[in-house]
Amino acid sequence: MSSGKELHRLEEIMKQLRSENGCPWDREQTHLSLRPYLLEEAYEVLEAIEEDSTEHLLEELGDLLLQVVFHAQIAAEESRFTLTDVLKELNAKLIRRHPHVFAGKEVGGVKEVLVNWEEIKAAEHEEKPACVLDGIPASLPALMRAEKMQVKAARLGFDWGEISGPLAKVKEEAEELATAWRLWRKEGQAQEQGRQIEEEFGDLLFSLVNLARFLGIRPELALNRTSDKFYQRFRRMEESAAARGESLHRLTLAQMDELWEESKKHF
Repeated sequence: MSSGKELHRLEEIMKQLRSENGCPWDREQTHLSLRPYLLEEAYEVLEAIEEDSTEHLLEELGDLLLQVVFHAQIAAEESRFTLTDVLKELNAKLIRRHPHVFAGKEVGGVKEVLVNWEEIKAAEHEEKPACVLDGIPASLPALMRAEKMQVKAARLGFDWGEISGPLAKVKEEAEELATAWRLWRKEGQAQEQGRQIEEEFGDLLFSLVNLARFLGIRPELALNRTSDKFYQRFRRMEESAAARGESLHRLTLAQMDELWEESKKHF
């Protein structure tokens, strides 16, 4: 069976689930109520990719597709648009934004393709955005939002020439954070200085995201991997303590450090 037929079958299944004789839970859902599920399914796709699991990825891509069909069905019931409209719009956009593939336009490489993409995207909107950074969702995870902003700015030439630039910036921001912290302690931990520390910490994170971009690292994925590693090591610490008939909350810091160093040998 072709993918088109299976997609149509999925659309019909969703219509039935949302019908009067369908599923009570599916019937009561709205665009707003489905927001957390859309985000959750997207992250589960990322997890499947990280695991390099074909079976898991197959399943999670299906769950993510279900969210698209679900939203399209709700919109169709409200006479706003249909799944067919979504597919038509997507197909037209892909063709329009790839003139080097579908219209014979010459490009000099990936960088030029990305510049053309942004120019075509901007021309599609009747009103020009107030800023080239407009269009990046504020609801994105903070690291991803910072990365997207920096990528857009870099495409316009607002970027370091070499990695020494972002490296020096990270050092500069770390020093400014330390200075703000010392001032906060000196002035009796005033609330105003606390906000300054928060700002300087944000600046440091932003500079680290920029460094990650130069290193070809996705900061969101890198931090998740480190969190996973911390989880595995900490869990082994708990297991090692339990094997000795002890619990972590009764151990000294020195004893926990000893277990931590041991767990690092395994993860």
